[in-house]
Amino acid sequence: MAWVLKMDEVIESGLVHDFDASLSGIGQELGAGAYSMSDVLALPIFKQEDSSLPLDDETKNPPFQYVMCAATSPAVKLHDETLTYLNQGQSYEIRMLDNRKMGEMPEITGKLVKSIIRVVFHDRRLQYTEHQQLEGWKWNRPGDRLLDLDIPMSVGIIDTRTNPSQLNAVEFLWDPAKRTSAFIQVHCISTEFTPRKHGGEKGVPFRIQVDTFKQNENGEYTDHLHSASCQIKVFKPKGADRKQKTDREKMEKRTAHEKEKYQPSYDSTILTECSPWPDTPTAYANNSPSAAPTFTSPQQSTCSIPDSNSSSPNHQGDGVSQTSSEQLQPSATTQETQQWLLKNRFSSYTRLFSNFSGADLLKLTKEDLVQICGAADGIRLYNSLKSRSVRPRLTIYVCQEQPGSSPLQGRQAAGSGAENDSGTAYVYHAIYLEEMVASEVARKLALVFNIPFHQINQVYRQGPTGIHILVSDQMVQNFQDESCFLFSTVKVENSGGIHIILK
Repeated sequence: MAWVLKMDEVIESGLVHDFDASLSGIGQELGAGAYSMSDVLALPIFKQEDSSLPLDDETKNPPFQYVMCAATSPAVKLHDETLTYLNQGQSYEIRMLDNRKMGEMPEITGKLVKSIIRVVFHDRRLQYTEHQQLEGWKWNRPGDRLLDLDIPMSVGIIDTRTNPSQLNAVEFLWDPAKRTSAFIQVHCISTEFTPRKHGGEKGVPFRIQVDTFKQNENGEYTDHLHSASCQIKVFKPKGADRKQKTDREKMEKRTAHEKEKYQPSYDSTILTECSPWPDTPTAYANNSPSAAPTFTSPQQSTCSIPDSNSSSPNHQGDGVSQTSSEQLQPSATTQETQQWLLKNRFSSYTRLFSNFSGADLLKLTKEDLVQICGAADGIRLYNSLKSRSVRPRLTIYVCQEQPGSSPLQGRQAAGSGAENDSGTAYVYHAIYLEEMVASEVARKLALVFNIPFHQINQVYRQGPTGIHILVSDQMVQNFQDESCFLFSTVKVENSGGIHIILK
């Protein structure tokens, strides 16, 4: 019996030894030094992901990817969004890449899709006043666009379209199966939308957003597929290169521990997925550029700044009447109220306000709208309904001097409403200045009196004893409101330019 018990102990100890030996190799290849989960989570692909990630079988790659060929800033902290510096007017490539897996989304295989590229404000405060900001920019830069496509350099884009009333957007068709690159040019700089105080102000960031759509059953490009965007700042030519160099030098001076808190600078900028732009695209639905979506903010119906081609009282009168007619009136019917909501980019609330007339909507307070629509949309809707006209900072009256008349005659005519010797009345035009700078005076004179702006070399003011004083920004800032001026033009010798002399 004792022998049997001893044999059982020997067998049991042998089994335990064999079991321990069989486990001894597990984990040697995957030691703590060879495989660290914290190292994996530190990879860039996980940095900007949401904490509530879906399971592996639920993850789905976006159908497209957009890559802008411009380096990101090295002075961005790890968990912040990337920031890319661009030069004003320089062409930058955005590669449109097909990211679908085999057999994914077969409905667009062999078909064209439409993409809309926009430059919009990143700052929420500026988003609320976007239309006023863009109208002010257009007023100061007549004939220019905030965003353009460099068509000769672009590859694979078809049927490009821009709308004169949408200066910050371009759109085009493209085939995902073919190589496609859109070269964009941003003409607005970040400091143009910064309140000027003492110089050296910090520029505001913009966003480049790309929205892509497919055709619906009626052949209209309205079915949303994908949206992505990135944060940018725009500098004067070569300013982006200097800013990138400055950021790089600052990072080199930091300690190794401090550098770990910042992202590395990548050669290209990958646009990250975002919510689609609220507008419903209709430009290709009717094959008419005039039917393109509205890219401006919902406050477009309340701004009274006249168009860039109208600075005289006659033109401005038309602009004001048009603006007031676009405002929501208390007498508006429920159908007209619905149209106003759609036109001003509140399409998601048309069903909610389906039984509201203009008077009903105008009676709602700011608190009511915030409670109904949320903080962001509620404030936007309140501003659209209640905002008032923006007064110009300075108004001056200008008349072009008639040949053969003296300045004294002109001023007497201006005061009495008389006519000159030839029987022609002296007509003064109102010039409304939003920015009190000399360049705007020249630009407004060119618009009102049909003078090519590029031909104006200098603007002078005639001083005592007939001397000519250069009109500077400081002089304009000291103009009295509603001052009257006669002006004449003098051709510049050996060039096609002219000087304007205010008297």
